[in-house]
Amino acid sequence: MNKKKLHHIWKIVRRASYWYFLAAFLVCGLIAAMSLRHNNLTALALRDEVLQTDKDNGNTEVALKKLREYVYSHMNTNLASDTSVYPPIQLKYRYERLVQAEKDKAAATNGNIYNDAQNYCEKNFPQSFYGAGRLPCIQNYLDTHPYVQPQPKSIPDSLYKFDFASPVWSPDLAGLSLVLAAFFFVLFIVRFALERWMRATLKHHL
Repeated sequence: MNKKKLHHIWKIVRRASYWYFLAAFLVCGLIAAMSLRHNNLTALALRDEVLQTDKDNGNTEVALKKLREYVYSHMNTNLASDTSVYPPIQLKYRYERLVQAEKDKAAATNGNIYNDAQNYCEKNFPQSFYGAGRLPCIQNYLDTHPYVQPQPKSIPDSLYKFDFASPVWSPDLAGLSLVLAAFFFVLFIVRFALERWMRATLKHHL
């Protein structure tokens, strides 16, 4: 390649200063950093909304769906790194309410045997006073119908613990600005290296 042609190429290349590419890289990098932070803060706010909804005995299914869809579609929304609790989403209050409901149901069964005894004796001794004819009847009914204390139904707590994984890259503002930042950085390196090569080549032709 002759010197005249090299000078012509050099004039064209000089129009696109590598400082432009560096500036574009820095701007896109700043936008990416701010967007990634926004993604993370939004995910944390949605998680807090789920926990508050659980505490208030609200519709946790809707709140969980909202959080899950956001985390799955935005990068840098991993919740596990923002809390020492794992899994990071635990419907503690909903679980406790269900456990208590099972205990109450088991306790209620304890009173049913006495109600059954009273109803049985009322039918068999309709005219007698409670202490006269019914008391021995009730005692006899209880003796002949041994009561077994029911155990509350076991509820696996894993059904109320959740962890959603965010994607490595997502096509949102954070993801697109990262791609552009990488693109402009490559252009900066190429443009900078090309200038060094052109200068060295032109100097060699002198």
